[in-house]
Amino acid sequence: MESNTLHWASRRYLTQRYDELWGGYRQLPNDGRHADGYHYTTEAKRIFPRYNMVAAIILTEVERLDPDHLPGIDVVTHYLLAAAESASSSLTTSAQAEVEAGAIADERRLFAANVQRWLAQPHLSVDPLPYRRVLTSQESSAWRTSLRQRWGVQDDCWHPLLSGEVPHDVLVLTGDSMWEDDGVDQVRRVLRELGRRRVVELSEDGADHLLDVEIFAPRYIGPEGLWSDEHHDWIAYASHEGTVAFGGVLSTGLATTWPAVHRWRWPGWHELSHGEPT
Repeated sequence: MESNTLHWASRRYLTQRYDELWGGYRQLPNDGRHADGYHYTTEAKRIFPRYNMVAAIILTEVERLDPDHLPGIDVVTHYLLAAAESASSSLTTSAQAEVEAGAIADERRLFAANVQRWLAQPHLSVDPLPYRRVLTSQESSAWRTSLRQRWGVQDDCWHPLLSGEVPHDVLVLTGDSMWEDDGVDQVRRVLRELGRRRVVELSEDGADHLLDVEIFAPRYIGPEGLWSDEHHDWIAYASHEGTVAFGGVLSTGLATTWPAVHRWRWPGWHELSHGEPT
């Protein structure tokens, strides 16, 4: 078996497993809480520790491996099994109750068992996945410094949340623009036409990533997000205030080639901006 096959199988399984667990949790009545609205039900405690393990721990650890430069199959196997056994975070180490701890331990065993099952299939075929890698702490720090110097990002915030007027070359849209219509497709189209293959994604809370443009989506999903690429000539920022802002060549491309862009203008644009983006 090739290393990338095992890596793809792991990423695909973990992503699907998270969706399955999160979907199950969302079906629980009262958001998985008792009538007091505070304490979690036993059923909830059997589910949320599992998706915390899958999403925040094992999947993050698996994606620290660089798909373009994977080591041999033995090294990848050891890495995956070690992640299943010992990966942890505040979301898992704080789960001391018997039900929660048992759910986490079971999810660890389940992933390890799947790794062994895949290895037992030397001719396993797995469809390739888009590139996605967790940045090192040094890479994350360097990118934050770059965005601060080049675009004036402050504490992972950008326009329109910064004080003062929004510069004329910044395009501010409503957050809904990236969930409805074809907003995300339009953003990806502009970057593809510029010849861009990969995007850096910096998260307010959680791991930062380098990912293929085909899975880049500048949306607010809980933590705020910042995006750019190696050319440093564009930026995107999705905020908790229901806005998504674009600067540089991405702003220009969207403003001039997306026919529906004007219907998604953020309502506060005229109060804070100098004028139309160029």
